[in-house]
Order: sequence, then structure tokens, then C-alpha cells
Amino acid sequence: MIHCIAIDDEPLALQLVQEYCAKISFLKLEKTFTNTDEAIAFMQSNTVDLLFLDIQMPDITGIQFYKGLSEKPPVIFTTAYKDFAVEGFNVDAVDYLLKPFEYDRFLKACYKAKEYIEFLSSQEVQLNSLFIKVNYEIMKINLKDIDLIEALDDYIKIYIKPNPVLTLMTLKSIQEKLPPRDFVRIHRSFIIPIAKIEKFSKSKVWIAGKEIPIGSSYSSVYDQLLEISKTK
Repeated sequence: MIHCIAIDDEPLALQLVQEYCAKISFLKLEKTFTNTDEAIAFMQSNTVDLLFLDIQMPDITGIQFYKGLSEKPPVIFTTAYKDFAVEGFNVDAVDYLLKPFEYDRFLKACYKAKEYIEFLSSQEVQLNSLFIKVNYEIMKINLKDIDLIEALDDYIKIYIKPNPVLTLMTLKSIQEKLPPRDFVRIHRSFIIPIAKIEKFSKSKVWIAGKEIPIGSSYSSVYDQLLEISKTK
């Protein structure tokens, strides 16, 4: 069960979140708040696995509030303004719901959160890094340093600065170790970090000055990236 709370200065918006959460078996909405101080007090003494957070509030933005938390649970932002999408990326939001949102869009965001929370609880590596075997040594790689991951026969090439590294493993096996909200497979030979996308089209993605093809069997990636660019 995922224990969650919702914060919004609009009672009607909280009522909608409450109605939607009641339909989802793996969610338990513990409480709703219109006051951020009360929300912080609750979070200090209760387990919160997921946060539904409005961005545009009178005294503080949801992003400022989230940045100020000492313990940051996964967050789904809710807002009527598209312009906050980039800021949402910067605080690693699970998803970004543009008001007024329908139940099916809300449910999709909740499944993304469920997948990510399950990943956090079962992952074999630290949240912000992973360990891989390079030659005869075990090397720690910070996820934020990865520009691209490429499959090369039985090896994968991880592009980090100053030099890429090779390790004997499959693209599928490393994909299972990566947070799904941060990395996406766009080709049988490539995994990319979403945060480092410079631009994209239906057939290509540009990262770190490199032009990466979107594979024909990964055509849904374009729609996924388009949705992220509009609603996250």
C-alpha cells in the first residue's frame, strides 16, 4: 500500500484527488492539506510514500515547498500552468498533471509512481549511483553523470566524462537497474537519460551533441517524450 497526502490551496481540487485515490486499490490517501505548515507537521510524524502537490499556491510554490523538505518522497505535481514543466524536471517529479485532469491521466501518473516506489524498495544499487564491473574492478557511476548507454555486442558502453567505460552486460540488465522515470530505452542499442535531452523528433533524439535514432519498434517513445515535454 502506498501512503500518500495531497496539498493544494483549492478544496475542490483536493476533493477530486480524494475521489480519484479512493478508486485506486494500491493508494491510501492519509490526509489532504490546504496549509503547508500543517502538511510538514504531519510528514514529520507519519510515513508518506507519495505526495500530490499543487504548484501555484498563495504563500509558496509547490516547487519551493518540495525543495525545502528534508525528506523528499516521490512527488506528482498538479497545476493549471504549463510553464512550470522545466522546474518540475529539476526536482525529479514522477509526473506533472495539468489541471483539469481526468481520472485516466491521474491513474497513469499513479502507476508511474507505483513503479518507481517499487523500484526504490527493490533496487540492488544506491539511489543515485550504480556499481559495474570494468575490467577486473568494480566501478561506481553516478547516474547524473551518464550521457548515454549504448549496446556493443556483448558489452555496453556507458558515456560519462572524461571517458566512456565498457562493461560486460546487456542493455536489458542495466535498464532494470536504472530508475524508469529518469531513463528510457529508445532503440535496441540505446538508453538515454531523459533530463539530458536537448531536442527530439519522431525519429531522433539529441543528447550531449549526439544524434541518437529512435528505433522503429520504439515509436511510442516519441509520444512519451512529447507528453513529458507538455505535461511534466
